[in-house]
Amino acid sequence: MTMPRGLVIAGPRSGSGKTTVTLGLLRALSRAGVKVAGAKCGPDYIDPAFHARACGRPSFNLDSWAMEPEMVRRLAARNGAGCDLVLCEGLMGLFDGVPAPQGRSGSTADIAAALGWPVVLVHDVSGQAQSAAAQIAGCAAFDPRIKLAGVILNRVGSDRHRRLVASALDRVGLPLLAALPKAPQLALPERHLGLVQAEETADLDQRLDAMADFAGQHIAMGPLVDLARDGIGFEASPAALMRPPGQRIALARDEAFSFIYPHLLDGWRQQGAEILPFSPLRDEAPPEAADACWLPGGYPELHGHRLAAASHFLGGLRAFAETRPVHGECGGYMVLGKSLTDAEGTMHAMAGLLSVTTSFAKRKLHLGYRDAELLGPTCLGPAGTRLRGHEFHYASVTDSGDDPPFALVRTAYDEPAAPVGSWRGHVTGTFFHLIAASQHLA
Repeated sequence: MTMPRGLVIAGPRSGSGKTTVTLGLLRALSRAGVKVAGAKCGPDYIDPAFHARACGRPSFNLDSWAMEPEMVRRLAARNGAGCDLVLCEGLMGLFDGVPAPQGRSGSTADIAAALGWPVVLVHDVSGQAQSAAAQIAGCAAFDPRIKLAGVILNRVGSDRHRRLVASALDRVGLPLLAALPKAPQLALPERHLGLVQAEETADLDQRLDAMADFAGQHIAMGPLVDLARDGIGFEASPAALMRPPGQRIALARDEAFSFIYPHLLDGWRQQGAEILPFSPLRDEAPPEAADACWLPGGYPELHGHRLAAASHFLGGLRAFAETRPVHGECGGYMVLGKSLTDAEGTMHAMAGLLSVTTSFAKRKLHLGYRDAELLGPTCLGPAGTRLRGHEFHYASVTDSGDDPPFALVRTAYDEPAAPVGSWRGHVTGTFFHLIAASQHLA
């Protein structure tokens, strides 16, 4: 298969300005008539929705740890089908990942190498001058698999500051594509799990237009687009997609339930599944026509009172679970349990379909990749099925209850495997977000 033209927008560390630059470029190029799509390295499930809003095209996650190499290539090709260009936003620093064989660490560099897309480095130069060139030179030389094609300096303090960095950068031999001044007015609102979701961000289109205006003022679009290259072609094998949990999937979808990877929904639809959205916050029950129900993650801890009072939703969910599979991940898992305690310490009764109780009152960060082996037959596959996912939340289990565990889970750091999640009858739940099957399932 042919891989589309692409660029990877990366940084030496988190907070370099990758997201603002990527969103500004996506909106500016789209307004100029370029057929451009976004993509996201790694497991962040919030950024792709901003990409899609900026350019009007879907954005998929590309994750070299959780996904088989074939899946990464197929998703990248599908993401860019019919486009002139794909801008793939990196995660963290360019080379940051987990301990793994080369190409499977989850890093931005792994994705750039696997797809053959050049890298544009966004470097925050606040607090430094010539030293920035030394760091950029290190990024250019560190990994021979990737090509660093150009540099965008961010948070430049003055014209003198720009000249100091640019003169040192000449020694590195990399094109300086732009020098962006400080622009705190472009920052997007955040909460405890990162950016406030795209659908919740007030005046988002105006914000994206402001980013596009900023990018158009400071970045020469033509030279940047000219740096893009066709990705590495590959021989397509039969599709290796995560099988859908049902033919007609009731999907909880509102401000409390929104964290599901776009590539999963796309893959399920490719296999003929129908997605039937409903809103628990609006007291809607799972559609009766569905044969499986999926409660994704999100922010139920911010809506505990409304969810506890949603009697039609809770009653309908309980009736659904008597005959059909229900799966909850992260926030959805919390809602399937007996109770959820919010940040103020108020306990709210939940569905009670699992015996777990959870709390957001005492926050503790749980973060990282998860390699899971199902301990019994579920809607996600038979016992022994291997799944890969990612966990990112501050809530904790206060009482695991007496349900059997859902899966045996390993992290990426050689820690002992541990049972996680809950399983009772047709109902399953876990804190990790499913990304892919680690072994292909037909």
